[in-house]
Amino acid sequence: FLGYAQAYQRFQSPLIVKEALLVGFFLAGLVVLGGMQQWWLQPIVSQLQPVALFFGALGLTAITDNAALTYLGSLIDGITPQAQYMLVAGAVAGGGLTVIANAPNPAGVSLLRAGFRDQSISAFGLLLGAAAPTVTAALAFFF
Repeated sequence: FLGYAQAYQRFQSPLIVKEALLVGFFLAGLVVLGGMQQWWLQPIVSQLQPVALFFGALGLTAITDNAALTYLGSLIDGITPQAQYMLVAGAVAGGGLTVIANAPNPAGVSLLRAGFRDQSISAFGLLLGAAAPTVTAALAFFF
C-alpha cells in the first residue's frame, strides 16, 4: 500500500502515517499486555449485571478506547451472550464521546482541526456535540 501510494503520489491524498502508527502501536500493546489484566477484571466484570455492564462501558468509553474495553471484556470467562452484547453495545454507543474512545477519531480530528478556532477541538464541545447522538445510539442498542 505504501509503495502504491508513493508511486502514484499525485493521485493520492497525503497519508496520515503518524496517527496510523500510534493506533497500531496502541492496539499491539493492548494485545500483548491485555491478557495480563484478566486476574483483576474477572472478579469485577463477572459480578456485574448486563445492564450495569452496558452503562459502565458507555461511561468508560469516554475516558478509554472502546477497542480496549471490548478486548478486555473478551478475556472474561463465563460471560453470558447478553452480557457480551451489552458490553459491546455500551462501548460502541459511547465511542464518540471523546477523541480517544475510537480509533478513527484522532484521524478525524487531524483532518478537521483546521476548521476550528485555534486549530483545536474543545473536549467539552466534543462532549456536548456527541451527547444527543450518543443517547440515540444508546437507546437503539439498549432496546
